[in-house]
Amino acid sequence: MSVPRTTYDISLVLRPGVPEWPGDTPYSCGWTLRMEDGGGFNLSRIEMSPHVGTHADAPLHVLADGAASEDFPLEVFRGPAHVVELPDALRERADLTEPGLGFAELAPFLPDRVERLLLRTGATTADGGFPARWPALTPACIHALCDRGLRLLGVDSPSVDPRERRSLDTHAALFARGAYNLENLDLRSVPAGVYELVAYPLRLAGLDAAPVRAVLMAPEA
Repeated sequence: MSVPRTTYDISLVLRPGVPEWPGDTPYSCGWTLRMEDGGGFNLSRIEMSPHVGTHADAPLHVLADGAASEDFPLEVFRGPAHVVELPDALRERADLTEPGLGFAELAPFLPDRVERLLLRTGATTADGGFPARWPALTPACIHALCDRGLRLLGVDSPSVDPRERRSLDTHAALFARGAYNLENLDLRSVPAGVYELVAYPLRLAGLDAAPVRAVLMAPEA
């Protein structure tokens, strides 16, 4: 008898008050029509930036002529994914005076080849606050990971770049190598290990990002 696979929903719940990037459009919702007001059915509406909650960025986010949100390659967002929990020593490297985490620091926690890497940094908005800082990988580290096959980098933090970095160099390094990112994942209950990831972006046209429903499935027993 087969044992059901453990499934982790690693998406943030979108609700009023979910933290947005400071200055971005927050999530809000309301009703266009309500049965309690005499309507024949309920009809809701939402307003939000596509960067609120769990989402994928498109190259258009950092490149004026980059591909937009309708052109995400679906095969990147489904397949084996390695969840790595950064140790405290690396989490503390979220100091703005540091250039970021290099490949040599990250390599001991990685297999020889990794296509989808999800980093649990602990600097998450899942608890309702917006972190002041978080660890990020250097562009050089991104290139080294891509040499090992990286196609998707996911993080539980609000961005793959440091909070105060305006040039988004880590984003640019990913897109330059044909790789993509997931941001604002909820990895709090996910042990380190290998899983099957399904995290398709919504098919929205002309945007620089798209919301994602991200799910991890443990290997079959």
